[in-house]
Amino acid sequence: MAERVEQRLEDRVPELEQLERVGLFSRTEIRAVLRKASALEYKIQRRALRKEDFINYIQYEINLLELIKKRRARIGYSFKKEEIEYSILHRVHSLFNRATGKWKDDVQLWLSHVAFCKQWNAKHQLSKVFSTMLAIHSNKPALWIMAAKWEMETRLSSESARHLFLRALRFHPECPKLYQEYFRMELMHAEKQRKEKKEFEKAKMDLGEFNYSEEILNGEMARIVYRDATQKIKGVEFQLAVLSIAKLFDFTQDLQKEILEKHAVFSLQASYADDPLTWDHMARWELDLGSLQPPEHTTKQRKVAEMARREERCCAVFDEAVGAVPTEDMWKCYITFCLERYNRKTNSGELKQKRLERTLSVFNKAHESDLLPESLYKQWLQLLLESHLSEKAVEVAEAATRRFSLSVDTWQMRLQVLIQLKREDVSQCFEEAIKHVKSKGTLALWTLWVEWSEGTNSKEDTEALYQRSLRATTPAESVTMKEMYLDWTYRSGGYKKVKKVFTSLCENRPFSLDFFRKMIQIEKEQESCKMLHLREYYERALREFGSTDTDLWLDYVKEELTHPQGKPENCGSIHWRAMKMLQGDLVEDFVSKYTLLQTGHL
Repeated sequence: MAERVEQRLEDRVPELEQLERVGLFSRTEIRAVLRKASALEYKIQRRALRKEDFINYIQYEINLLELIKKRRARIGYSFKKEEIEYSILHRVHSLFNRATGKWKDDVQLWLSHVAFCKQWNAKHQLSKVFSTMLAIHSNKPALWIMAAKWEMETRLSSESARHLFLRALRFHPECPKLYQEYFRMELMHAEKQRKEKKEFEKAKMDLGEFNYSEEILNGEMARIVYRDATQKIKGVEFQLAVLSIAKLFDFTQDLQKEILEKHAVFSLQASYADDPLTWDHMARWELDLGSLQPPEHTTKQRKVAEMARREERCCAVFDEAVGAVPTEDMWKCYITFCLERYNRKTNSGELKQKRLERTLSVFNKAHESDLLPESLYKQWLQLLLESHLSEKAVEVAEAATRRFSLSVDTWQMRLQVLIQLKREDVSQCFEEAIKHVKSKGTLALWTLWVEWSEGTNSKEDTEALYQRSLRATTPAESVTMKEMYLDWTYRSGGYKKVKKVFTSLCENRPFSLDFFRKMIQIEKEQESCKMLHLREYYERALREFGSTDTDLWLDYVKEELTHPQGKPENCGSIHWRAMKMLQGDLVEDFVSKYTLLQTGHL
């Protein structure tokens, strides 16, 4: 083993001598490289080989290459690459080959070799890597697609890419992704040839020696791939994916028509008749069929009328769909389509109004069928309010809460509508909501209620509502209500009032840290801020959170140091208590921050 290592180190000598001779590395650095290389070589020459050792060696060599690259750029030296970099590159490829030969099943190792080849533009080596990798991992379509894309996009060889796709399809004859990418490749090849021909014609060159087949230029090869695929793959999703690819190319109108017709055949089959997505695609493609018509010079009014007709055809399909598949998902597809069309910009007021009426009508039909999903009621209400149909909005909101009487979100939505419209029955609706919804999870309703009451009711009514909310909510939810109650009391009643409320609230756990920090902040805002009161609030907070919050202790120390009535001699006692109460790693965190505070760096 030692002899092999020595031989490999000797093989490095010429490149290291060149590195020193041209001034890229110093003698000390050369020795360091040799020491590191020696250690790495011994690790990969052992009987029990480890993958990590090869990875570390490869990473070291790559880092060395990057360092050489930066040194060259710094001193402006670009010669002797064959003696230096090429030697290292050859060694990295050799290491990768040994590693992938030993651990053939590790796809990530193969992909690392591929990435290295791409980074250093080793095209010849990369072809070999792909060839060996695909022979071992022929069961992975993604690797075939990667290799074919590289042949097409980097080596500009559509013939090699086609050959790889055909080989891949022998192993995976029913793989949709392979057919999609093969289809895309053929269209890219056709587009490339069309551009070449256009440039030649523009330059008025003789095309006699170039053979540009009209069939290939029109995407006939892609059509053959598509037809072959439809013999094996019957899914509607595949038809949609292929159509989306075809739409990326401006010469595929005929091909798109064929795909649409084929899709219609699949969609009408019994196996897909109950699938909402199938109906959704069928309806939406009525728009696509219209867009494939040859463009004509028409007026804006005719274009608007044509768009309206196409949308009507889509809705006719959707109407048939909700009759054949009366489900929430089907209605959701229909409503989503209507909302998309309504939100599209148009200069035609008539078309905009038609879209609005259609959308509201579909919402209403779905609601009457009891198949309107809960999530869509909010969009319906927004649309009604935007259209100034307030009475209808109130009616819909009430119907939604009847249907989803246990849903907090639905009640909240209804209440927001009533508040926005400034209705008189808001309080009654709040009472009804609280009665229907279980106590757990009602926090959103209580926060909305008290916020509304703050701006509408008297102080006495609002205070009574806050106190009621504390009794009605769960302990975890009451924490938020306590914070809101404290904040509102200070804003509406002043310092004396908030101090009384704080004392009364402290009688019932749980609390939040923000609850205490809010009271501390209120005290500090007073002209006669008393340290005695601050100590009381800090002590209360520390009883609850002293074991889990280091910043609370540090803030307490800062108050004693900076407040006019503070006692710096108390800091030692606070520090000792903190060390006793804090748990785990928090002790170390506190010590480091306390040291920074003492030295004036915090």
